[in-house]
Amino acid sequence: MVAKPKPFYIGLMSGTSLDGVDGVVTNFGEASYAAYLPFPSALKNALLALQSPGSNEIHREALAANQLAHGYAACVAELLRGSGVSADQIRAIGAHGQTIRHLPAEGYTRQINQPALLAELTGIDVIADFRSRDIAAGGQGAPLVPAFHQAVFGSRSHARVIVNIGGISNISILGTDGSVSGFDTGPGNVLMDAWVHQHQGKAYDAHGQWAASGQVIDTLLAHLLDEAFFRQAPPKSTGRDLFHPGWLKAKLAAWSDARPQDVQATLAALTARCITDAIHTYAGQCDAVFICGGGAHNTHLMQRLSEHIAQPVENTSSLGISPTHVEAFAFAWLAQRFCDRQAGNLPSVTGAAGERLLGALYPA
Repeated sequence: MVAKPKPFYIGLMSGTSLDGVDGVVTNFGEASYAAYLPFPSALKNALLALQSPGSNEIHREALAANQLAHGYAACVAELLRGSGVSADQIRAIGAHGQTIRHLPAEGYTRQINQPALLAELTGIDVIADFRSRDIAAGGQGAPLVPAFHQAVFGSRSHARVIVNIGGISNISILGTDGSVSGFDTGPGNVLMDAWVHQHQGKAYDAHGQWAASGQVIDTLLAHLLDEAFFRQAPPKSTGRDLFHPGWLKAKLAAWSDARPQDVQATLAALTARCITDAIHTYAGQCDAVFICGGGAHNTHLMQRLSEHIAQPVENTSSLGISPTHVEAFAFAWLAQRFCDRQAGNLPSVTGAAGERLLGALYPA
């Protein structure tokens, strides 16, 4: 009897960096294909404006959600075209949406999305709204990727730490006994991106070259680290609600004459320090550290991490998945978990009262 082919899933991720949509189509076997579509500047500006309170928010959010759905659909079309997989082979799309508020202490998180429109545009079932059920169960709703990290990167012989450096950084601590813990460590690229855009008009500091040209201001670094979030014990999560340009502007008040490249070097040091402090405190006995997310391509940041972590530091390509695609794979996996009616959260990570089925279905 010929085995029935494994169904395919699509994962779509647009993160805190607001750069665009990463997508993958995969059957969690040998076949997978990835695509990336940058956000049009108008959509990026609309999403950035929604990160903080403003007038007519409901209308602006709805329009941005519709535009985002069209962007997601374009990414799906590219995935199908490039992979040769047809829409009827896709069991579901896992679409994270774009976070504009993340306030679990107040009982909610909000991801802009229009999954009904995405289902209409693609003719494929869509699973969305992954975070809210975990928050309803008393959890942080984030990070959700440690469960996926354990499923694909866990080892019975090597304790590993997976570090995701997107706009915000988070770590997953994977024990050889199957134990998993993890939490957001603080800013990833979000402050560095904002600072280089302010001073050079660039979306990001390519390979960290500008940061590498500056010198870390130790007193400023200590001041940046004097933030309650860094002292908070996990479970914990954060986002642009805390780490945004206004936060940085207030912190820089006494360093107004600092060279911009020195501030950038200090922001890179802040990201590295938050990650390394978390590893030293909670995962000092791990065997190796693997980096994913956009920060894995920041050569300067990777060097700083390697200098301050005793264990070998690599990116997740050595474990079989490009660092750029890990989060999109995670949301394809969460879509699969939903379809199979299996829990997608880890109470040991989020602090939820128990395991929960994550997501909501929007049928084609």
